[in-house]
Amino acid sequence: MSTPMKLPAGEKWRRFELHASGFRDFAGVRPDAALDPFRLAKFANLVVVDFDQIKNLSEATRERLLGSASEEWSGGACSQALPDGRRVVILNPNHGPARTNATLMEEISHVFLGHQPSRLKVLATNKSGRTVARDYRNADEEAAYATGAAALVPYAALRKSVLAGQRSSEISRHFRVSRELVEYRLKVTRLWRLYQTALSL
Repeated sequence: MSTPMKLPAGEKWRRFELHASGFRDFAGVRPDAALDPFRLAKFANLVVVDFDQIKNLSEATRERLLGSASEEWSGGACSQALPDGRRVVILNPNHGPARTNATLMEEISHVFLGHQPSRLKVLATNKSGRTVARDYRNADEEAAYATGAAALVPYAALRKSVLAGQRSSEISRHFRVSRELVEYRLKVTRLWRLYQTALSL
């Protein structure tokens, strides 16, 4: 059984951490090493497809997805599986490796946590056509993101880095994630105050 020092405070966050620890054990990475979601994806029966491989997209749609709407989506998995059982994941090619790692890890977490894929449903219609919205499950989304983030930046290693006086930018480079994700982890695991204190010494 893990000691309290290896788990964050709060029952929910401990649960996320334990799931994340299982993912890291499955991937065979050291406790303080960076996790490569692309290597883990195959064990989740996911296949990452390059955006350029998507056929039959109109030029207007392609320009919209990679242009004005590029910041509105990071990636997603197709709800329908391929004949061999794998599910396709498409990632936004405009986003850097740090953000892409978090997006893919979130999709992997959905699979390992047994979440049902979100669906698209029509909420209303108007003169200009259908208005489509996602059937969004808040609890599943929170669990997938939080667990994926914990797998990428594990609590024990994060705490060790904080005590060593490392800045969030240094920690993010080590784990190949964004500074924002590291600071999210510092806050939800209640290490933020310790982090600020360590930097002031």
